[in-house]
Order: sequence, then C-alpha cells, then structure tokens
Amino acid sequence: TKKIAPFTEVDYALFGLMLAGSALIGIFYAIKDRKRNNTKEFLLAGGKMNPIPVALSILASFMSAITLLGTPAEMYNFTTMYWYIGLGYLLVVAAAAHLFIPVFYRLRVTSAYEYLQHRFSKGVRTAGSLTFCTQMILYMAIVLYAPSLALNAVTGFPLWTAIITVGIVCTFYTALGGLKAVLWTDTFQVGVMFAGLFAIVIKGMSDVGGLKEAWHNFDASGRVDWDDFSVDPKIRHSAWSLVIGGMFTWVAIYGTNQA
Repeated sequence: TKKIAPFTEVDYALFGLMLAGSALIGIFYAIKDRKRNNTKEFLLAGGKMNPIPVALSILASFMSAITLLGTPAEMYNFTTMYWYIGLGYLLVVAAAAHLFIPVFYRLRVTSAYEYLQHRFSKGVRTAGSLTFCTQMILYMAIVLYAPSLALNAVTGFPLWTAIITVGIVCTFYTALGGLKAVLWTDTFQVGVMFAGLFAIVIKGMSDVGGLKEAWHNFDASGRVDWDDFSVDPKIRHSAWSLVIGGMFTWVAIYGTNQA
C-alpha cells in the first residue's frame, strides 16, 4: 500500500517561502539595476559577477530533478558502475575550460549561435537557435514534470499546481532580474538541494544503523560493482562507455549549450 504523507501547514509555508525567496531576488535586481538597463547587464550580468555564484549556477543549470531522481535510481537498479561517469567530468572540465570557453570569450559573443554566424552564416545560426529552443522546451517539460510527479506521489500535493507555480515563478524572476537574478537564485537553490541531500543521507543512516550497515546491505544486494571494463557495446555500463561516452555527452553541454 502506498504511504502518503500529506503536506502540513509548515510544509506549505516552506514551499511558499522558497518560491517567494526566488521571486524576491528577481525583484531586487530589477530595482537595483533599473538605471543600467542594457543588453550586457541583463543577459551577461555586466560581465563582472563573482566566480562562486557563476560556478554554482552552472552546476544548477543541469543538476535538475532528472539528475537528483534519476542517478540514485540508476545506481540502485544497475550497480555502482555508473560512478565512472564522474571521471568523465574531469575530461569535460579540461575541454570546456581550455578549448570551448576561451574561443567564445575572446570573440566576445553572447551565445554559441553568434559564433555559428561568424563561422558559417546567419541561416546556420537560426537553425541552431531553433533546434536549441525546441530541445529546451522538451527538456524543461520533463524537468518541471518529474519533481512535481514525485511530490504528488509522496505527499498528494496537486500535480498541476506544482508545475504551474514553479513555472510562473521561474519565468518571473528571470524576466524581471535578468542573468544576475538567475545566478543568485541558482546559488540559493543549490544550497537547498545540498541541504535536502544531506538531510536524506543523515535520515537514511539513522534509519538503517549507520554508514557501515547501509554499505553492507548495499553490497549484499549485489549492487556494488567497480570492475566492468568490457568493450562490448551491448553492456549497459562499462568503464569505457561511461568515461568516454560521458565525456562527449557532457562536453557538449558544458562547452556549447546556451543554458
């Protein structure tokens, strides 16, 4: 039988405070920068932001519900081999930092699509932009739907209320405050995400009797596997497919993706 733990007044208050905090960041930067209303300020945060919120915002851009819900499920169902994709990130960092970003920075372009126009033509730029917009609409639909569905399944919180509310608030602070609001809101939300993850870990350890017992149960279930170096392409996860394949997947995101 599915166990439902309905939202209480405290839960609704915390949910509302998080959305209100995000919206207020947008309002704050809309007022603060009202006299510097230009494209560079709105789209590029003036080009003078502190590296920490920029880094956390880059992390938040694709550390979505898909990642937070999907990765634990992936490792639970298909062993710890998926951990090797983390090694692929080391290659991604090097490629993004030394191959892709320096090119865009030196050219002073606002987007990868400006580069496509310089390199090829306006038609290629338009095609790339439209492809990206289509892909992101589909992606954002899943990003909004997945956590809303999880919230609905566990607490009974109305599915469409969650989707519409979060969608409106995100659109509001982005349109009002520009990239500065996005960067600081992402920083705030990353803090909330990590707090949630630590709370789950602490609660989980407490319930099963500590980290040692949790790892023993995980190992006994046959889910601990570190040594699959097969080159067979039919295998779901091998070290090679995760490190090399993961690198090519994520370098496209962190090297060229406009988000």
